[in-house]
Amino acid sequence: MPLPDTFYCAQQINIPPELPDILKSFTKAAIRTQPKDLLQWCSAYFHALAKGECLPVKERLEMNVATQKTDTGLTPGLLKILHKQLSPKETCSKEDVQLKWKALCLPMEQLEALLSLGSFGSEINWMEFFALGCSALGGSLISSMKHACEILTTDEEGGPSRIPFDTFSHLYTYLAEIDGEEPEDQTENFLHLLQQQVYKYNKMSSGPHH
Repeated sequence: MPLPDTFYCAQQINIPPELPDILKSFTKAAIRTQPKDLLQWCSAYFHALAKGECLPVKERLEMNVATQKTDTGLTPGLLKILHKQLSPKETCSKEDVQLKWKALCLPMEQLEALLSLGSFGSEINWMEFFALGCSALGGSLISSMKHACEILTTDEEGGPSRIPFDTFSHLYTYLAEIDGEEPEDQTENFLHLLQQQVYKYNKMSSGPHH
């Protein structure tokens, strides 16, 4: 004899009250992030949510102006996610970088190219990897630093995108060394002149002492 069908009524199904808000937040995050592999990204999203970690979510939708399509490689928004996830520690493991990179559905060949360029081992200096990520976005040294400032700044969107001078100096020096086309003394002179300008700006901003 076949088993009778089981019927459920609303009283038998216990829906957690927070579920609608969780699903609403998830939907908005997916729309903003536009992951290439939705299932892979979903797994990373709910795993991070369950562990209370930084979610793999862009702050806003990014579009390639030329094609009107979302990019499939590294973008400023995705690099900002990686920075939030991996910057709390000065160094991170290669496996952790690979895991976070894969969760964002980024091409692994691009990651391998960056790891090779930086000659990283099992432990990775995050700010150096971040600098190489900016170079992948920018091309030239100046445009790479522009991306770095825009990602790292605490200024509101549309502001001057300021970052600490020491951070700028570290990233600029590292990228100049990797590039190899700018002489060391030229890099030092540039940073020295910039530091003088920063000092003058800070002195003017502080105003006269009373």
